[in-house]
Amino acid sequence: MRGSFRSEVSGWRLIAGYLGVVLMLIGGIILLPLLVLAAYPGEAVWASCFLVPGVGAVLAGYLFYLLIRGREKLRLCGRQDALIVVCSWILAILFCAIPFQMTGQYNLTQAVFECTSGWSTTGLSVVDVELCPRIFLMFRSIMLFFGGVGLVLVMVSVLSDRHGMRLYSAEGHSDRLLPNLVKSARMIIAIYTGYILSGTFLYMVFGMDWFDALNHSIAALSTGGFSTRAESIGYYNSAAIEAVTIVLMLLGCTNFLAHLYLIRGKFGNFFQYCEVKFQLFVCALFTPVLAVFLVLGGFAGGVGQGLRDGIFQAATALTTTGFQTVPSFAVWSSPLILLMTLLMLIGGGTGSTAGGIKQIRVCIALKSLCWSLRARITQKRTIHADALRKLDGYEYLTPESRLENLEFILLYMAVFTAGTLVLCACGYGIGDSMFEFSSALGTVGLSVGITAADAPPVVLWAEIIGMFVGRLELYVVFVAAVQFGREVKGGYKNRKRGFGSYVG
Repeated sequence: MRGSFRSEVSGWRLIAGYLGVVLMLIGGIILLPLLVLAAYPGEAVWASCFLVPGVGAVLAGYLFYLLIRGREKLRLCGRQDALIVVCSWILAILFCAIPFQMTGQYNLTQAVFECTSGWSTTGLSVVDVELCPRIFLMFRSIMLFFGGVGLVLVMVSVLSDRHGMRLYSAEGHSDRLLPNLVKSARMIIAIYTGYILSGTFLYMVFGMDWFDALNHSIAALSTGGFSTRAESIGYYNSAAIEAVTIVLMLLGCTNFLAHLYLIRGKFGNFFQYCEVKFQLFVCALFTPVLAVFLVLGGFAGGVGQGLRDGIFQAATALTTTGFQTVPSFAVWSSPLILLMTLLMLIGGGTGSTAGGIKQIRVCIALKSLCWSLRARITQKRTIHADALRKLDGYEYLTPESRLENLEFILLYMAVFTAGTLVLCACGYGIGDSMFEFSSALGTVGLSVGITAADAPPVVLWAEIIGMFVGRLELYVVFVAAVQFGREVKGGYKNRKRGFGSYVG
């Protein structure tokens, strides 16, 4: 029994130690916005809002890190990896909410909402960007940057970690670019940063100042959608800026492994990949349909403007980014709201910064339907190979994998239904409620006006939960909750047994 008690203590020590590493990382992230003061020294009045929680997180993290320092033999047990990942994201949100609260302009709910939106790369906001200091606007973009690549991936990129692969997988990453995990993490961050710098340069070429260009480039590639302008991308009324944004959004919602093939010039592998083909097909399909309803509803000045708005809104919804070029979705017709809701539910690619059900799951579901219909109308003796085109060839799907895919979609839709019901219970219409919660759950960021600083707390907390579980893909949160219960229950029993044995 003493051995079991020691094992339990070691498990908690390992969890606390890893959270300490994450806390130090979070502290560094909170301090990063202070670099803005070099360009805008007049905002130094807000420096303490970042110094206090940033330094505090680093010091607290170091104390926790000492629990595992020099103890390489400790091992993760059960599903402690999921528990570490979920707790890491909760700590990131709570600590990053402190700067907003220290301003005295945001309560706990509003601060947590804004940071959950940032870390989950959603883009829904309760902040008035026209009045918000630049240091806080940059802070939001920094959260998008690290939320897009993932806390664990950043941690693995700076540490050679024996438990990294388990944590990496638990955070929702499915592919490694290189055989070595640390090198893969660094490669992903290098690609990610390179795209952001390229986007920033192009935005500046087409008329943005450096601050807006950097913030919008981060927001587009991370599929986060936070803008420095109340009118979002529509503020600039520039076809060139919209084109750059569309490219960045599509890159952001594409699997990082696919980017490696693209950079290495393997265009055949890239464009034959099922998710790339699917997202291009969906954009091509929805763009003219959206354009028709925009023109017929009087929401566009003509066919040209309708197509321009149609392709941008199709891309921003499918990639779960949340930028917009139209003044408001609140006045849109029901068919337009329905089409946008469907796009937000589908979402982006696996292993990308996007949310939603994910394109590959939708592909598998549609193909499974086609395969089932084909099996009913063809001769029973005919054998068909049910396969999906991946980056490095075909992957044959088993009935078990197809069932697991369907289970996830059903669970996702159940959460979507529950969230929609909460918003409906607060007095909002069914169409608006479906649109708003699909935006939160899919980490999109588009709004029909429900999300605001003065929205009912119940609505904001429902969306906070939706953004959180949507970013971590449901199962991880569920497994972490179960594991937490096991850790608490097991620790309580072992403490009682250990105390009794020592007394005896």
